[in-house]
Formats: sequence, C-alpha cells, structure tokens
Amino acid sequence: MEGSHMGLLLFFSSMLFAAFPSASSRNLPVIPFDEGYAPLFGDSNLVIHRDGKSVHLSLDERTGSGFVSHDLYLHGYFSASIKLPSDYTAGVVVAFYMSNGDMFQNNHDEIDFEFLGNIRGKDWRIQTNVYGNGSTNIGREERYGLWFDPADDFHQYTIVWTDSQIIFYVDNVPIREVTRTESMGGDFPSKPMTLYATIWDASDWATNGGKYRVNYKYAPYVAEFSDLVLHGCAVDPIEQHVATCDNAQSSEATIPPSGVTPAQRIKMENFRKKHMTYSYCYDKVRYKVPPSECVINSQEAERLRRFDPVTFGGGRRHHGKRHRRSRGSQTETSASSF
Repeated sequence: MEGSHMGLLLFFSSMLFAAFPSASSRNLPVIPFDEGYAPLFGDSNLVIHRDGKSVHLSLDERTGSGFVSHDLYLHGYFSASIKLPSDYTAGVVVAFYMSNGDMFQNNHDEIDFEFLGNIRGKDWRIQTNVYGNGSTNIGREERYGLWFDPADDFHQYTIVWTDSQIIFYVDNVPIREVTRTESMGGDFPSKPMTLYATIWDASDWATNGGKYRVNYKYAPYVAEFSDLVLHGCAVDPIEQHVATCDNAQSSEATIPPSGVTPAQRIKMENFRKKHMTYSYCYDKVRYKVPPSECVINSQEAERLRRFDPVTFGGGRRHHGKRHRRSRGSQTETSASSF
C-alpha cells in the first residue's frame, strides 16, 4: 500500500471516529440487506425476509450459511440484533466478526464475536477475540456468560473499531475494551476488513473442548439477524484507499475521547465481575507473564482464580483445556443482571 494512500485512509477514519455515535445512540440508519451485504455460502440456508432487512442463517446436516458485507472498512461502528437458536445447541457456533483473511492470508486481522452453543439446560457463551497481523499464535480470547437468554429474543451486539481502541457492546453495555499500546505493534488490527456473519458446525472444540457435538436431530439451527448497521469508512479493495465515508460532520452524537463513558465503565466492570469466565490475560498456563497490553485487575484475577484455580492460579493441570479460534468462518467449502 502506498504511503500517501495510507495517510489519507487514516485521516478520513480519524474524522469518522470523531463522529461515531455512542453505542446508546439510536440514530444510525439500518440498511436493507441487499444494499450492504451479499450471501457468502449456504444457498437456501440463508433466507432474506420480505422486509429486506432481516436474515435467517441456518445450519443442517448439509451445510451452514453466512453473509458478508459488500465493502471493506477501515474503522467504524458495526452492529446487529441477533436471536440465537434454542434448545440443544452443543457444537454450534454463530459468529459476527470482521476479517481480511481472504486478502492477507499470512498476516490477517480479525475482530470476533463468537456465540458458543451448549447442551440443553446450559447457557450460550460469548467469546470475543482480536487478532492483528496474523498474530493467531497469541490469541486474545475472553469468554462470558450473559444476564439473559440470547435465544429468547433479539439482542444488540456491536463492534466499535478505531485506530486506537476496539470496544465490544452487548445491548449498549460495553463488555470489553482493547486499547492499542505501543508494545502490541502490528498485533492491533490496522488493515481494512470485511464484516461477516456465519453459523457453522464447530463440534471439535466449541462445547467442552469437543465433548458435546452437534446433534442434527435438533436441526435446523436458525440464527436470526436484524437491525444491521454498517457505519464506517469504505475502502477500495484494489487500490486500498478511501472510496467513501459517511458524512462524519453531519452527526451530532460523538464518542467521548475515552471511548467509554464513566457510567458505561461502571456497567462494564460489573459485567466482567459477574459474567467473565475466561481471559487470556490471566491464563497462567498459556502465559507465565501476561502479554504486554494486559491491564491486570486484581478483583478479576481473584474471581477467575477461584473459578478455575488450574488455569488462573498456576496450579498443576490434570486435563488439557484448549481455547481455540474458529476456522469455519469465512467459507465452508473448504443469570442475574449486572
């Protein structure tokens, strides 16, 4: 990529950051599916509703399904309301994420929401992850429970990505904030990415390390998507320079310089205190010393140590426990409130 193009890209994306609405703002337009997205795989397992703004993705014995944004984006606000499959969902993964793996196979970037199914009577779990420059050997996973049943109704899931921060929101509550540090270098996602949504069979790892697998007796598994928001700088996929930007200066709502307001930060801390079940920053089995970007919270550390003394306390491991990233994402051909 030419230096002048990259400079222009960062200039326009920084202008857009100044005008991103906060996650509580409702004034961003919901676009029809055909205007922003295209089917990725799954043919008849992807169904667009008559309103043109809602989509069903299903998984059966034959295939999963998915869709992809028309454009690449460098930074932005990306959101969807999602209703997950109910009943027995072990082995099923629903993903809402950004990636450029099709363009940068050896040094791709990725920002993930992954929803991990479970056996009957057990709750869905959310996993978030961030990769930059192909840094899949590090893995920056976190996992959480939720304060609601995501199969009962639609809930909003949002990714806000700027040149210095990534914030994950659930129903306008920030659940994770990744701040770019100098030590991260290229591990912070910095290249244009496409938005994806998929449902697929991840029986090998998604539920109890593969102990419980997809049972197609309960198929089809259907994930519903609506209220699709794409608000960011669209990038020319060939020349890699800014093609279009939303009129950043027309928006009256802004994200505070801190990214997360004080009130939101209290909610985020309460959420993480009650619902986080895994964070790579505290995994003493994988990392004897936490990665340099980690900010250690003593209360989080103690809670996780009590939850899993082996992983988070540095005790002796008796059984292998893996935290794997998804691989079936882009194409398939190959409790209480806080």
